[in-house]
Amino acid sequence: MKKLPCQSENVNYFVREARISGIGHFFQIAFCVGKSNFEPNLTKSMKRHIPNVLTCLNLFCGCIASVMVFRNRLDMTAYFVFLAAFFDLFDGMIARKVGANSAFGKELDSLADAVSFGFVPGAVLFKLFQMSDFRQAIPDEAVRSFMQFLPFVVTIFSILRLAKFNLDTRQTSSFIGLPTPANTLLVISLPLILSHHPGKFDALILNPFFILSLTSLMSYLLISEIPLFDMKFKSFDFESNKFQYFLIIGALLLTAIFFFAAIPMIIFLYVILSVIKNITDVNPQ
Repeated sequence: MKKLPCQSENVNYFVREARISGIGHFFQIAFCVGKSNFEPNLTKSMKRHIPNVLTCLNLFCGCIASVMVFRNRLDMTAYFVFLAAFFDLFDGMIARKVGANSAFGKELDSLADAVSFGFVPGAVLFKLFQMSDFRQAIPDEAVRSFMQFLPFVVTIFSILRLAKFNLDTRQTSSFIGLPTPANTLLVISLPLILSHHPGKFDALILNPFFILSLTSLMSYLLISEIPLFDMKFKSFDFESNKFQYFLIIGALLLTAIFFFAAIPMIIFLYVILSVIKNITDVNPQ
């Protein structure tokens, strides 16, 4: 039997075969060629959508985390935020790997982050404020009624940060200002610290003025002009990546000693090391 030209795209060939071999053989050839062209295109199309699927899973986890806040399950909120951060990390990596970077994917990522790393940290701080002794600390009811919603300021600045990141061409190989996932990881570590270190940090974390001060500090860091190094290694030599190595070593030591209480320390260590790196880059020895 004649071998079918499955890679052929010559229309004249189909016409000739239809005349010589009959219409049945013609359709057999057309199906074979169509299949050979369809399968690679289908595979390519599926790969292109994988990053967007991961971004949607990030959003899905953020929605569940939001619900858990108002069900007083802050521990579950934290776990779903960890999952959201996992999906957020890999959607960008896979998009670059398969060449699926697009304006649509960029916008979708920001919208998903607005929930997982924008609304959720504000809601967690709001819930912690409700758990604090703010009624005794702030006797005036009118002032108290207003101040209880101030933790959502961090949500506003998170959204501002995301909008700024989308337009800022300087943030291709590093960050300017604290990334929203880092801010959220710090915030959701607070209820984990309360549950895994009972009694040790309650007086601090459930102090209403500490919560408001943290809200102000994190809101500033989100939109600050402080350059922060990223964790992408172009090579593995120590000299060009020493601050990344310092952060990794410090994070491992702090986690081994303090467990969940290490998360805020690691975030601030990251900021401090970035400031030191900026100073040394400007004034090299």
